Amino acid sequence: MNCYVSLLFLLGLAPLCPCHTDMTNSKMHEMKQPLQSHMRAKRTWVWHNFFVQEELTVTEQPVGRLRSNLDKGDASLIYLLSGDGAGSIFIIDNRTGDITAIKKLDREEKAYYKLRAQVLNVNTGKPVEPESEFVIKVLDINDNKPQFLDGPYETCIPEMSPEGTSVIQVTATDNDDPSYGNNARLIYTLLQGRPYFTVEPTTGILRISSQMDREAKDQYLVVVQATDMLGLPGGLSGTTTVTINLSDVNDNRPIFQLGLYHMNVSESAPIGTSIGIIMAEDSDIGENAKMNYSIEDGSHIFDIITNNETQEGIVVLKKKLDYEQQRQYSVRAKVTNSFIDEYFPKDENSGQTTIIKIRVEDADEPPVFSHLEYLMEVAEETPFGSYVGSVFARDPDVTNSPIRYSVVGCSLFSIDDNGTIIITERLDREMAAWYNLTITATEENNSQQVSEAQVYVQVLNVNDHAPEFFQYYETYVCEKANPGELIQTISAVDRDASVEDHRFSFNLSTEATSNLSFTVRDNQDNTAGILTSRSGFSRQEQPVFYLPILISDNEIPSLTIFIFMILGLKQGQKQALFPEKCEEFRENIVTYDDEGGGEEDTEAFDIAALRTRTVMRTKKTRKNITTEIRSLYRQSLQVGPDSAVFKEFILAKLEEANTDPCAPPFDSLQTYAFEGTGSLAGSLSSLESSISDLDQNFDYLTELGPRFKKLASMYCSRVHTKN
Repeated sequence: MNCYVSLLFLLGLAPLCPCHTDMTNSKMHEMKQPLQSHMRAKRTWVWHNFFVQEELTVTEQPVGRLRSNLDKGDASLIYLLSGDGAGSIFIIDNRTGDITAIKKLDREEKAYYKLRAQVLNVNTGKPVEPESEFVIKVLDINDNKPQFLDGPYETCIPEMSPEGTSVIQVTATDNDDPSYGNNARLIYTLLQGRPYFTVEPTTGILRISSQMDREAKDQYLVVVQATDMLGLPGGLSGTTTVTINLSDVNDNRPIFQLGLYHMNVSESAPIGTSIGIIMAEDSDIGENAKMNYSIEDGSHIFDIITNNETQEGIVVLKKKLDYEQQRQYSVRAKVTNSFIDEYFPKDENSGQTTIIKIRVEDADEPPVFSHLEYLMEVAEETPFGSYVGSVFARDPDVTNSPIRYSVVGCSLFSIDDNGTIIITERLDREMAAWYNLTITATEENNSQQVSEAQVYVQVLNVNDHAPEFFQYYETYVCEKANPGELIQTISAVDRDASVEDHRFSFNLSTEATSNLSFTVRDNQDNTAGILTSRSGFSRQEQPVFYLPILISDNEIPSLTIFIFMILGLKQGQKQALFPEKCEEFRENIVTYDDEGGGEEDTEAFDIAALRTRTVMRTKKTRKNITTEIRSLYRQSLQVGPDSAVFKEFILAKLEEANTDPCAPPFDSLQTYAFEGTGSLAGSLSSLESSISDLDQNFDYLTELGPRFKKLASMYCSRVHTKN
């Protein structure tokens, strides 16, 4: 059986707005053509779309009718509806197939609904046609106004930007159907912001239409409106605001508040003193308002320092002032921006200048010396009260106060009110060759005003010291010495200063010209040699010789010193009995820090190797040569002009021995049973001496340093205890 479905689109009861009339008619015509073209003999259902208008407020809105070609109108068939909104939004008349919307629809919530329709036989309950699916579309109406979802807007642009500069783009959205009429087609306009801004109607781009100065106004509020329906009457609209801030550019140069500044400064002000402040104003802000101050005329007396916090110019003193020389100054100050904007010409930042008048105020100043330093000379041994030199100071002020002078911290010199310096004691160049004096000058009218000057006094040399031996000499001559043999080379020193090099001459005194044992040979180089003039010396006959020597310097007047030189005799050493074993014997010598077991202590080495045969010695009285020479030397110290010199030589020699790590330990006592067969000296052991400790004075041991400390404690304390 062939059947067909008759579809009818109902426009509804509510009248449509004029803008939808044509669209509705076109839709109806669009619907009728498919109905006719899709009718087929073998198909009873024809699928098509239904349309329903949104936002209608009627209770029931007819949507369309479903009808089978098998329906004879005898109520034998019923129509059923299922799918989206079936029963809740859309209902169907089971007998007629009319579909009705029972709720108000909103296209922005749901734009279409899919439903299914079926025809059943009332008597059998079975479908007489296959189930068919169709769509109900919701027609859009202009019920949504444009919205700026990203608004309100805020942006920033540089001031003085050129016309046409893009500022920002605003965008509005419309929830209406963009494919259905002009409901969602928008146009942008300005409600506020002219004449400085314009907006492109279709893009919403905001542009500058006139240059703006931030210093005049730094913020603008623009209102933009978006209207749908292409701005035609009846269209809906929405608005947003755009806050536009102007950023600063360096288009203003700093300007001084005053064209002339007056300042005062005391002549006593130290360098670096702040004199006053100048201030310029710049309408710009931030980095563009930073300034630099300078002295335009290159003054070497004043300077300007820029305070980066307050942008003030601080005028400071660069050089000391003198009221008596100049009482007023006029300088030109200049101010410029620290940063120059590349968009503006350089002449815009050429800077502005102002005049600063600075008046110098008079102050009570301390005295001023004619020189900061003085150099003077005076000969040593000059009698006290002698003139040394003079200084001069004056009061630089108009009052010209009298000056008092004084010497600080030195009693060897004095100064009077005229600045004349004299000596109060005799000076010795060898004690001090220079004196550094501090002279003060004080105003009589104001004792607080004091100044100082340095006076350097050089003590000139006078030949007041005789030559001296360069060092202490220990001179010995061998008993077997031949005539003309050099036994000692001596030299001399002089504590006096010499314009030229010192020249010393050496001679025997007239008392020693008859001496036939020794002669003195002047080497003409400040040294002299002592030579033997004979042979046949004997220690037994005369162990010590006294040689008076005259040493003269080359100063005017020449000074001569008369010195006794003491010469001692030494016995010649015989050939060793065992020359081939000398090295072995020396290797067997052991050093002790304390005394051993005496002559019975032979464990260190084989003492038998030293003995050739047993020799019995007779006890002989030992002649104390060392004590005698020391006594003679002490007597010679009394001959010289200053025994301290000789003592200095002795102490230097002693110190040299004490600090020498290779020197033997003098506080170590070693005894030997034999000094060698055939020795003319006899035994050197003090144990065989008939002279007891009480016969000798060992006090000198305490003066010979730490190496003799042990012996000094032993002998000196023992003698004192026995005494």
